Amino acid sequence: MSLVETIVDIPIEHERNVCGQLDEYLKKIERTLDVTMVARDGAIKIIGEGERAQRAKRVFSSLVELSKRGNAIGVQNVDYALALSFSEQEDQILEIDKDIITRTAQGKPIKPKTIGQKAYVDAIRQKMLTFGTGPAGTGKTYLGMAMAIQAFRDGEVGRIILTRPALEAGEKLGFLPGDLQSKIDPYLRPLYDALYQIMGADTYLHNAEKGLIEVAPLAYMRGRTLDNAFIILDEAQNTTGAQMKMFLTRIGFGSKVIVTGDLTQKDLPDGTPSGLDTAIRVLRGIDDIAFCRLTSKDVVRHPLVQQIVEAYDKYKGK
Repeated sequence: MSLVETIVDIPIEHERNVCGQLDEYLKKIERTLDVTMVARDGAIKIIGEGERAQRAKRVFSSLVELSKRGNAIGVQNVDYALALSFSEQEDQILEIDKDIITRTAQGKPIKPKTIGQKAYVDAIRQKMLTFGTGPAGTGKTYLGMAMAIQAFRDGEVGRIILTRPALEAGEKLGFLPGDLQSKIDPYLRPLYDALYQIMGADTYLHNAEKGLIEVAPLAYMRGRTLDNAFIILDEAQNTTGAQMKMFLTRIGFGSKVIVTGDLTQKDLPDGTPSGLDTAIRVLRGIDDIAFCRLTSKDVVRHPLVQQIVEAYDKYKGK
């Protein structure tokens, strides 16, 4: 086996971002691809077997380009670039990065970060109804919220409606303290948090007071027809078949709908079929409905979350 040397130039202002604290990202690439990487005088020297060295060069060059575009490089970026390198898809990480959905109230761009997330965002753009399923941390709800807010900002819809079934972890509303609104709010808090981050609290409250943004439990959807709205049903694995049918038949003209859920985390009573499971089976084959399955590869939270998801998947498969 013959060793080769290759060089990747790196502007000094990007060196820490791309190499990581104490060169942790370089060390991760070295371990994964069995190469040696040495930082010196504004460049990275890569030493290794021919194909491995070239793969490391492509991975590192992609990370440098992401940094030049203003991205803060994290472990997830490094892990994902390495994973793509084994199927020679490193360039995909740069294509994905071009897709800016919207910006937060602080001006931070919101983008898909994986191939699965990009497919999910594209499906939302192209279809009237999109089902997004997958484990925690894959961006199902957050990306859906970003798409809804951008459509609202662009005037494509007149209002945003966000809803969840008020059923979590076996608890019942009657056991919780306070009036009905205070009982419901904890179930909807993740939706409020995303709204505040993307829109800003003041903008959200202004639009909510005008009735243009509504966050409500699923039961409040009964009997309504929702025209010209962007509607997101979150935690849909906790709907019954009747609830899901009720929700889907609320869709009106000019509306776009996203249904998200994690099929492995149902809190329904034992023996109760999930409305999300049923809908996915019943509605396949309808042209204007997309089904996107995100996986542990699309997890963009702390790397430990991805490892936890994968461990549970392996345990379930035994």
